[in-house]
Amino acid sequence: MKKILLINIIGKDDFFALKFNNKLISKKLGKKENKNDLLVSKLLIFLRENNFIIDQDTLILINIGPGSFSSLRVSLSVAKGINIVKKAKIFGYKKKDLKELTLKNLQKLMEKNLLEKDLIKPIYLS
Repeated sequence: MKKILLINIIGKDDFFALKFNNKLISKKLGKKENKNDLLVSKLLIFLRENNFIIDQDTLILINIGPGSFSSLRVSLSVAKGINIVKKAKIFGYKKKDLKELTLKNLQKLMEKNLLEKDLIKPIYLS
């Protein structure tokens, strides 16, 4: 498995996670920290704290829902920006397919081919 940046910003129980060097590191975001306008700065701090460098070998996994419209759109936009600049690959996963963040569950998500390339149709809560 490549280096992974996981962005789980759906408006509830939000977090970032990194998988590299056979380790999984995550950071939960509180209600004040998951504000959409602070998302990029919080992500950059998290990456810097963990000496994680995004490059073309990085896989970005985005939770595509269900979730808040604005939270999903902002996290998709951040991932697309990283993709344009760093050439990292982006894939989406559904909340139901990764109920608990563990190395084993992340591996299952990838092995069962539950990742989606087409991120145009995220699942919003109504």
